[in-house]
Amino acid sequence: MVTLTARRELRVHQGYASAPDRVLRAIVRFLNPRLPRAMRRLAEREFLGFPVELYAASHSRPPRRERARPGDIALLQRLTSVHERLNREHFGGVLGAIAIRLSGRMRTRLGELAVDLKSGRPTEIAISRRHIVRHPWAEVEHTMLHEMVHQWQAETGLPVDHGRGFRRKARELGIQPQARRMVGRTEGRSDDRAVGRSDGTTNETL
Repeated sequence: MVTLTARRELRVHQGYASAPDRVLRAIVRFLNPRLPRAMRRLAEREFLGFPVELYAASHSRPPRRERARPGDIALLQRLTSVHERLNREHFGGVLGAIAIRLSGRMRTRLGELAVDLKSGRPTEIAISRRHIVRHPWAEVEHTMLHEMVHQWQAETGLPVDHGRGFRRKARELGIQPQARRMVGRTEGRSDDRAVGRSDGTTNETL
């Protein structure tokens, strides 16, 4: 993420070009060799918490769309109704309508929000098929609400991350800021890291 070469050249991840001043100041503090170790660790935690992948597109191929399965239409309609209800109950209905996708590729993630890199606008919410099959519906709604907090961040111009603002909003809505759940056959955790895509979107995941 941040490297200082032997020639004293500073190299940082390209995503930091969009970072707020507080994150850039944290990088400067971290590079100060005279700063106490505890303060350098705090500075490191500050800039590593910024989701650089959300602001730097990947050069990999965009993932192929999955084929629809029997029952998908009814399930997507149900998830859309959940989004509409949670929007009214928790956000006053201000969130925009958003595409919802079912993902069979999520083995350790419960859901994710895709955000357009150029505009910063949310484009879709994906929910894990394994999550829906293996866990109670109440947990699926919890995952949807988690992703809707990210949608709220994106639509209000806030960083789409799991920082202090996200945690405060999550507590306000009564959800766990970093819910974790095993969804695959082997042990795994929900992964909250963002993954860039070459189609101009990034995924903020749960």
